[in-house]
Amino acid sequence: MPDAATMTGAAITGIHHVKFPVTDLARSRAFYEQVLDLQVLTEFPDDDGTVRGLAGEIPGDPPVRIALRENASAATAVRGFDPVSFAIADEAAAHAWAAHLDELGVDHTQVVRGSQGWCLDVIDPDEIVIRLYTVARHDLPPS
Repeated sequence: MPDAATMTGAAITGIHHVKFPVTDLARSRAFYEQVLDLQVLTEFPDDDGTVRGLAGEIPGDPPVRIALRENASAATAVRGFDPVSFAIADEAAAHAWAAHLDELGVDHTQVVRGSQGWCLDVIDPDEIVIRLYTVARHDLPPS
């Protein structure tokens, strides 16, 4: 089998979406809509008609696609883990996010100096960590 570097036209071009396991879809949907302004585009009903998954976009340039899927055992297994770091602009954006989260009463860490930029963590209803990490780096001079 050829490696990805030699596969003409088969390069990875980005991330299509990130899927989060949740224990309660309605609770998580409300959280992601309120905190990250998730715009739900599609719901996924099971064979019995019960909606246990959804997909949508978080506004950005480009928008970030995420999915939520009820799976209690997976959500419990990743509790406390940070499966994704969403990009934000700079240290000022990190502090703006912290203020936004404070206004909403949402648990988060303080803005900290990470290995390359600044970051803060937001904790979702299943205690999955969503990291907001700056594209601007403190180890490089400003451009």
